[in-house]
Amino acid sequence: MSFSILAATFANNILPIILLSGAGFALGKLLQIDPRSLGRVVFYVFSPVLIFDLLVQNQLEITEAAVVIAFTLCFILLIGVLTLLLGSFLKLERPALVAILITTMFANTGNYGLPLVSFAFGEQALSYAGIYFATTTLLFYTLGVFLASLGHMSFKEALLGLFRIPTMYAVLLAILINVWNIGIPVPVARAVALAANGTIPLMLILLGVQLTRVEFSGNQRALQLSVFLRLIIAPLAALLFAALFGLQGFPRQASVTQASMPSMVSATVLATEYNLDAKLVTAVVFVSTLLSPLTLTPLLVFLGR
Repeated sequence: MSFSILAATFANNILPIILLSGAGFALGKLLQIDPRSLGRVVFYVFSPVLIFDLLVQNQLEITEAAVVIAFTLCFILLIGVLTLLLGSFLKLERPALVAILITTMFANTGNYGLPLVSFAFGEQALSYAGIYFATTTLLFYTLGVFLASLGHMSFKEALLGLFRIPTMYAVLLAILINVWNIGIPVPVARAVALAANGTIPLMLILLGVQLTRVEFSGNQRALQLSVFLRLIIAPLAALLFAALFGLQGFPRQASVTQASMPSMVSATVLATEYNLDAKLVTAVVFVSTLLSPLTLTPLLVFLGR
């Protein structure tokens, strides 16, 4: 793994993401763009359209898709248990403990993971990355919300939150179309294609805008633990899990890459909403995103061999 290979991998796959999200960061600072409004547009329109388009255009083997879903569920739960054990050992207070739980369990598989997989491994791998992203999103808005709201919301209420996630309906609709071989009218297909093509650039702009709202926390132990688990332990565990689940080729590349992404930016919303350590969450998101090229670059080289 020579320096020239690492440099080329970084330049071709990660630098474009940095440039576009950097533009979003600059716009957010200069124009005071509200990330919540932009985020809602991505969440309710562009993300579900992209997932729908990926699943319809690249019909996946059901068994491989099921394995990726199982991999995602088991991996996120494993990271959660590991974080809980280490956080309890460090005697972190509840707001900090739950904060690092949601930042280590849930990675930025959308506006960072999807474009990275697309650049590094192509559209076929992107379809599996979309499955990982959809599964993570469903878990985040059920289990993640439940963890963040302990004492405020029942698990049943968190499960009902699934019905407010448009990505779930996009996945179900795509499955029905593929199973029953339903033809999509040309005007609808073209509208979907237009929106899908614009999703990844918009996601990267959103990532930059969201990072303008970062505030740093003084809880250095929790910050270091969360970043270490997300950027070092997660990729190693993902490689092991991929072998255990028998993932190979595009499913392996997509799943391991998605599992190795920095912390999900949307975790900051939960932290603010449910009175967690919001400064800690935003610090973890920022630091893990900033340092992620150092771990993702060699990982991409390894997965691409």
